[in-house]
Amino acid sequence: MLRIKKIDHVAICVQDVDDAIAKYKQVLGLEPQVREVVASQQTEAVLLPIGETSLELISPRGNVGLERFLEKKGPGLHHIAIEVEGIEEALATLKALGVPLVDETPRKGARGHKVAFLHPKATGGVLVELVEPDHDAPA
Repeated sequence: MLRIKKIDHVAICVQDVDDAIAKYKQVLGLEPQVREVVASQQTEAVLLPIGETSLELISPRGNVGLERFLEKKGPGLHHIAIEVEGIEEALATLKALGVPLVDETPRKGARGHKVAFLHPKATGGVLVELVEPDHDAPA
């Protein structure tokens, strides 16, 4: 069973995080709230809150997939993250339905949250990340 709560964030892949922060601040007035290097994913992530959700600027820090993304497509929309309740159960349900998954078990992502990706062919070419917040971690 999928217990979807909301869109957690929309991720935009960028080459230079500082340049991107400056652009989003100038154009939309958005201020970064959280900035971290996620060592396990070799990624730098910056959250720009918008109401109940955020834009997330992500940049490779050794992440080959993000480096390839930037080489092929340049900066732009990378994935949409959907907050779920019970990520393990959600993944088991999706797997049982034959939905192609990148991750069959969750891993630790930004902000210490549990994350798992669905394969883009499952959603017509859009990379979707499932997120279950670690309620003990900083927002």
